[in-house]
Amino acid sequence: MAQLVVNIVVLASIYALISCGYVLIYRVSRVLNLAHGELMMLGAYLLFCVATSVSSVPAIAIGAALILSFVVGILVYLVLLRWMTGNSVLAAVLLTLALGITLRGMMILIWTGQSRNPAQVLRIVNPAIEIVPGGRLSLLSLILVATTLAVYGGLFTFLRFSRWGVRMRAAGQNPLLAAQRGINLHGIYALTWGLSTLTAAAAGILIALDTGLEPTLTIIGLKAFPAALVGGLDSLAGALVGSLIVAAAEVVLIQEIDPLLSEVVPFIILLAMLIIRPWGLFGTREELDRV
Repeated sequence: MAQLVVNIVVLASIYALISCGYVLIYRVSRVLNLAHGELMMLGAYLLFCVATSVSSVPAIAIGAALILSFVVGILVYLVLLRWMTGNSVLAAVLLTLALGITLRGMMILIWTGQSRNPAQVLRIVNPAIEIVPGGRLSLLSLILVATTLAVYGGLFTFLRFSRWGVRMRAAGQNPLLAAQRGINLHGIYALTWGLSTLTAAAAGILIALDTGLEPTLTIIGLKAFPAALVGGLDSLAGALVGSLIVAAAEVVLIQEIDPLLSEVVPFIILLAMLIIRPWGLFGTREELDRV
């Protein structure tokens, strides 16, 4: 039982760290980023690239990969999404879909489909730790849980108390009024894309360090989307709750029925939520209607 709870917490942390990026972009710009999983995997490959060609010092390699991912997120907005401002939201969503497919193809061409082990390159030891009697997890999984808590605490503080955070909330609630008050919407959107890609890259990096780096990593990013929608696409707190619900259902069904259900459980929950409450548990109904 203890191990079951530990597994749920770890999986929920993975989904929560990824899904906060979906929420950030949707909350500020009303765009659903369908390239989020590919951007997450790109962050992991950037870590591997830095580790093999620049520095094998873990702190330097991870820090450089996170900075590069933040820059990539900003560039995605400035080069692609900026020109979609004022157009249909659907057009922007389709653009992110095309971006995801392009990124996935480019990463396979550059790094092939071979499995990689960034932890081995960085000489990171990943021992199992007994958190509670009968409940063990790896050191990197524990770091991932702590990172998720730190990221959400930082985002809540940033959005509520910082000047840029307040501007992001204003842009999300009423972009026209925000622009009339002198807020640079393009700067806000670029920052949002940078932060979203940064958090996704953090998840991708920690997953790759813990379990290895494979092209199928994007599937985890896709499975985190139901968690974001279950909680509500405009609610960070909802992303936490939704991640816990999806992770608990997935782990319990894997344990009790069939491990193959891990690929479909999040999407079964997604379909059920779309039928019952399509705006999510903590989402705002009128915000969904605007999409």
